[in-house]
Amino acid sequence: MKLSIIIPLYNEQELISQVLNELLKVNYPAFLSDYEIIVVDDCSKDASFSRVEEFAKLQPRVHLFRHEQNMGKGAAVRTGAGKASGDILLIQDADLELTPRDIPDMLETKNELKVPFINGSRYLPGVRRTQASYKRYFFNKLFTNIASVLIDVHLTDVACGYKLLDKSLFDKLNLKENRFGFEAELILKCARFQKNWIAEVPVHYYPRNKGEGKKLRNMDGFRILKTILKYGLFRMK
Repeated sequence: MKLSIIIPLYNEQELISQVLNELLKVNYPAFLSDYEIIVVDDCSKDASFSRVEEFAKLQPRVHLFRHEQNMGKGAAVRTGAGKASGDILLIQDADLELTPRDIPDMLETKNELKVPFINGSRYLPGVRRTQASYKRYFFNKLFTNIASVLIDVHLTDVACGYKLLDKSLFDKLNLKENRFGFEAELILKCARFQKNWIAEVPVHYYPRNKGEGKKLRNMDGFRILKTILKYGLFRMK
């Protein structure tokens, strides 16, 4: 079983090398036969692309692709999935708000429960976390509860960036969202196939603020809600 780690990258020149180094240091479970790291630069305006380009020259596991125009996280993940050779996909954000140290637990849980989809949760008990913005927490919980009702699956964090799933399932989902509604579309469409295909694993969370490069804005919250209603209530394909 091979793992493909997909990193959608946009303007993270200060962190991307650290992300790649941490991924290479992870103690991956023995049931994996191999892993690869696929970076999709979404037309960054800083030195992100060149830094990964130099990194990839020394690390054959790292593969780099680039969008000629900015298309959004969802589009970058779809590009990466199209280039992946693994049986399972892991989405890894480039900002280190989520740590690669949690990847083995996600993989072990998937292997133990035999489910095709693992959702990371920043709110499940089981790990130590610092406190984050209450407003962000409130609206994420609100959106998560709405999504849970619409698909009749108990979720705790629909917007978490850590998603681990079978590539065969990803290929069936016909994903269309390009930007921050991508995570919600992914999990809602998965639940349509089988409700008990989804399991959640607690993950560490190190939130950034706008001054530190946080890209999510208040308006993006409304876009996420629109996506939840689109694919949960109106069941758009």
